[in-house]
Amino acid sequence: MRNKYFIIYQDMVEQLNKAKYVPNEYLPSEHELMEQFQTSRETVRKALHLLAQNGYIQKIRGKGSLVIDRSKFDFPVSGLVSFKELAENLDQTPTTTVHQCERMTPSDFVRDQLRLAYTDQVWEVVRTRSFDNSRIILDKDYLAEKYVPYLTKDIAQDSIYAYVEGELELTISFAKKEIVVEEPTKEDRSLLDLEGFHNIVVIKNYVYLEDASLFQYTESRHRPDKFRFVDFARRNQ
Repeated sequence: MRNKYFIIYQDMVEQLNKAKYVPNEYLPSEHELMEQFQTSRETVRKALHLLAQNGYIQKIRGKGSLVIDRSKFDFPVSGLVSFKELAENLDQTPTTTVHQCERMTPSDFVRDQLRLAYTDQVWEVVRTRSFDNSRIILDKDYLAEKYVPYLTKDIAQDSIYAYVEGELELTISFAKKEIVVEEPTKEDRSLLDLEGFHNIVVIKNYVYLEDASLFQYTESRHRPDKFRFVDFARRNQ
């Protein structure tokens, strides 16, 4: 037989999933939940603790249990995965639109980021990612042509990493990441749905191959309301 607190937890999860309680709203008090479920305060507290552990609520001292917005997507900060790999673990299926995939002479800024010579060329790939018909990620990728000599929109539509590792047989090894908050550019506002938003979260990736060659610089530009950037940290003794 299941414990009473777990039954209450499952009932509350169902109510939250059906939006009976909306994000940034407080759940009924412990006393009200005791009356609703005809149980003890200890049992209610165990159920609330489980809700908090699983990211449904945040306990606020002196105020109660605040419902957390779970419409955000968890993006690992320390991982090095393609968007296609990441999307397979999301509840929603995103749509990718390739706006540009061209070989070009890099700007001085991109050349400096990739440490290229003046004669080197890059592939510039611009893609947006949409969830529920809302464009919320702009990915701008620059790949050194000397490592990636050929690229198409079809490859960019699917997975550049799958192509680099599967067809080119290169080993993508590690990346340095920077996270900054910026004002949206004209391009951001043109390609993303940013009405009402005055900031954008930018993850800059410097991606290296197995031999420590820097082959890719990426700016992944995120609308700030839909993402949690998560990591796991362990304190060194």
